Amino acid sequence: MLTEVLLVFSGLAILLIAGDLLVRGAVGLAAAMKIPALIISLTIVAFGTSAPELVVTVKAVIAGNDGIALGNIIGSNIANVLLVLGLPAIIYPVTTHVLGLRRHVAFMLLATAAFCAVAYTSPGHINTPIGAAFFCSIIAYILYMAVRAMGSSEREPVIDEVEEYIADDKVSAKTILFIIAGLIGLPLGAHLLVTNGSVLAAGLGVREEVIGLTIVAFGTSLPELATVIAAAMHRKSDVAIGGIIGSNIFNIFAVGGAAGLAGTAVFDPDSLRFDIPVMVAAAIILAAFVLTRKDIGRLAGAAMLVGYGAFMYFLAQSSGAF
Repeated sequence: MLTEVLLVFSGLAILLIAGDLLVRGAVGLAAAMKIPALIISLTIVAFGTSAPELVVTVKAVIAGNDGIALGNIIGSNIANVLLVLGLPAIIYPVTTHVLGLRRHVAFMLLATAAFCAVAYTSPGHINTPIGAAFFCSIIAYILYMAVRAMGSSEREPVIDEVEEYIADDKVSAKTILFIIAGLIGLPLGAHLLVTNGSVLAAGLGVREEVIGLTIVAFGTSLPELATVIAAAMHRKSDVAIGGIIGSNIFNIFAVGGAAGLAGTAVFDPDSLRFDIPVMVAAAIILAAFVLTRKDIGRLAGAAMLVGYGAFMYFLAQSSGAF
C-alpha cells in the first residue's frame, strides 16, 4: 500500500512539472514564431495548463477507471472554489470587481448545468457524441473570447496568464528540451497516477472517485492555489479569480470532452448523490459573489475552507476509508 501511495504522488509530481515545462516550451516556440500573445494565451496556455487533468482523464477512461476520470473533474472544480479562493481570501480579500467577469461566470454556470444534465439523465455517462459537443463548446468559448479581446480594449480576465511564460523570442535548446520533457512526462505521470490510484482505491476499499476527488483533484489544483496565494500576498487577487473561473469551464468542456472522445465515462451513483451537488453549490457560491460584485473577504474565505474540510471529511466517512 505504501508503494502505491508513493507512486501516486510521484505520478502527480511528474504531471505537474511536465505540464508546466510543456506550456513554457510551447509558448516559447510560439513566441519565437511571432504568434500574437492573445492567440498563445487562448490556445497554448489555456489548454496547456489543463494538460495534467486532461491526460489523467483520458488515460483513466481508456483504462476503464471512470471514477478517477470523473472524480478529477468534479473534485478540481470544488477545490478551485472552496480551497483555491478560500485560502487566499483569508490573506487578502479576493475582489470580484473585474470587468467582463460576469460573462465568464455565466458561461461557467452554463457548463455546470450541461454537466449535470448529462449526469442526471439516462443513461448517465459521457460518450463520444457528448464529448464532441463538450469539446465544440470549449472551442466556441475560446472563439468568443478572441472576438471580444480583439474587438475591445477591455481586458479579458481569464487570459492574463501568458506574460509569465514568455521568456524570450528565440527558439533555444531549453525550449526544445522543455517540450520533449513535457511530452514524455505527461503520459508517464498519468500512467503512474491512474494505475496506482486504482490499486490504492481497491486496497482501501473505496470507490475510485475518492482518489479522483481527493489526491488527484487537490494535486492538480496546487498550481492555481500557489498562483492565487502569491497574488493575494501582493494584493493583486483580481488577476486570479478569472483564471479560476476559466479553469472550471475548461475542466468540464475540455477535460470532460476529452473523456467522451476517449471512450465512455459512467457516473457513479454516489457521485450523483453527493459529489456533484457539492460542485454545483460551489459554482453557485462563486457566481453569487461575482454577480453581486461582493468581494470574497476573510470571513467568507474561512467559511469556504470549512466547507472544503467538511466535504473531505464526509467523503472519507462515507467511503469507509477512515
